Amino acid sequence: QVQLVESGGGLVQAGGSLRLSCAASGRTFNEYAVGWFRQAPGKEREFVAAIGFNTDYADSVKGRFTISRDNAKNTVYLQMNSLKPEDTAVYYCAAKFGRTIVVTTRYNYWGQGTQVTVSS
Repeated sequence: QVQLVESGGGLVQAGGSLRLSCAASGRTFNEYAVGWFRQAPGKEREFVAAIGFNTDYADSVKGRFTISRDNAKNTVYLQMNSLKPEDTAVYYCAAKFGRTIVVTTRYNYWGQGTQVTVSS
């Protein structure tokens, strides 16, 4: 069982930056692939970034967002730069055993989400 807790969301002006954190319980977190997803009001949850054997990003965030992990701290980060109003959403991290990443919502464990609001 893995429990995930996101933090780092908030209100930021367009062009600003935020770093989200996803802290996980469990001693074998380094054996999990972790993804970030987001969901805006009235929209479906969408893939943002993932890390495992490799990393992958949604086209809409490539060059602006960076996913990384610190296995010693059981934490995955999402550095978000050059934020745009359309990045406004609740951001969720998710984990699955095995380091092959997927870009769908086929993850076993989910956090509660953290709100990111980008003002214009």
